Amino acid sequence: MKHLISALVENKPGVLAHVAGMFAARAFNIDSLVVGRTEDPKLSRMTIVVVGDDRVVEQVRKQLAKVVPVVKVQDFVGQPIVARDLMLVSISAPPEKRPEIVSLIEMFKGKVVDIGQKTLMVEVSGPESKIEAFINACKPYGIKSVARTGTIAMPRQAKVES
Repeated sequence: MKHLISALVENKPGVLAHVAGMFAARAFNIDSLVVGRTEDPKLSRMTIVVVGDDRVVEQVRKQLAKVVPVVKVQDFVGQPIVARDLMLVSISAPPEKRPEIVSLIEMFKGKVVDIGQKTLMVEVSGPESKIEAFINACKPYGIKSVARTGTIAMPRQAKVES
């Protein structure tokens, strides 16, 4: 089972290596890891996707909490969240196929960000399942290259009763 873990960490050199080293030392596999600054320039948020049962993920969470530069650890399991991936994909697109490919891109709410003589570069964002579906839909045309961010996530805000 996939678990999304958010770790608020000090924005200092070496923190990423320290956290990644903790995972490697304990043979925990990272499915995805994304790091970026927060609204506070002294802090960064790591969004880590770990595959494992609840026991393994609890160990990961506890070990992360012990790492000195980690300020807060949160496992999003069972919580309503908003999760997104971002992908750039270069697709073979000869001129006669472009209208067909552009129609596909529009269906997935993607955006053409670069046009080459024989390719289109497309930006797609959304849940991981949408990204995977877009890749599968583009395979018949020929995928030249893919760059993905991995998953970022935040908990949804509490619903207001009316």
